[in-house]
Amino acid sequence: MPDFSTARRFMVDGQIRPSSVTDWRIIDAMRAVPREAFVPESQSALAYLDLDLDVSEAGPVKRYLLKPAVTARLLQSANLQPTDRVLVVGCATGYLPAIVARLVDQVVATESEASMAAEASQILGTLGVSNVRVQQAGSAEGFPATAPYDAIILNGATELVPLELYRQLQDGGRLVGVFALGRTPRAEIVTRSDDDFGSRPLFDTSVPVLPGLERPKGFVF
Repeated sequence: MPDFSTARRFMVDGQIRPSSVTDWRIIDAMRAVPREAFVPESQSALAYLDLDLDVSEAGPVKRYLLKPAVTARLLQSANLQPTDRVLVVGCATGYLPAIVARLVDQVVATESEASMAAEASQILGTLGVSNVRVQQAGSAEGFPATAPYDAIILNGATELVPLELYRQLQDGGRLVGVFALGRTPRAEIVTRSDDDFGSRPLFDTSVPVLPGLERPKGFVF
C-alpha cells in the first residue's frame, strides 16, 4: 500500500514550495486533499508526480489534473479570499475544486463530460466537500446562472479569448489560466474593471487545452 500521506508531503516540499508558493492556506490545502482519490486506481502511484495526469482512461476526450506546482501558482495568483464565490472551468474529477473549496466560501465547477461531472460529484461527496456544486457545461460557456464570480480558474489551457467567461466576472474579479494564443503559452491573470478587461502575464508554462477552448481547425497564427 503506497504511503500517500508521505507522498503528499514530498509533493508540497519538493514541488509546491520551491515554486515560490508562499500562501500557507494553499500549502495546507494541498497537504490535506488526497490527490490519489481523484485518479483511476491504476494510476494512483502517479498521483503526486510532477506531471499533467490523464484521468480520462479510455474516455473519448482526454481530461487532466494539472501539475501540482502549476495548480498552486495559479491559485496563489488568483488571490482567493474566504468570502469569494469561484468558478472552476473544466474540473475533470474534481481535484482543483476540492482545493479551492478549502480557500473560499462557494465553488461552482463545470465539466463538459457528463460521466466525469458525475464522477467529480461522487468523489467530492465521499470526501465530505459540501461547498462545491458540479455542473455539466462546456468550457467556453461557464455557468452564468450563478454569476458573477469573484474569481474564475481554468483547469487547463485556452487557445481562444474566452469572452463569455470574462463577462461572468464581477467588477474587480479575476480570471487565471494558461493562454496558448501564440507561440509561447503562458499563465495570465485577467481583471475586470466595469466593462474593461486587463490582462497581465504571470509565468510561462504549457498544459493540456480544455475541450471547447481549442483553436478552430484551419486557423493559422
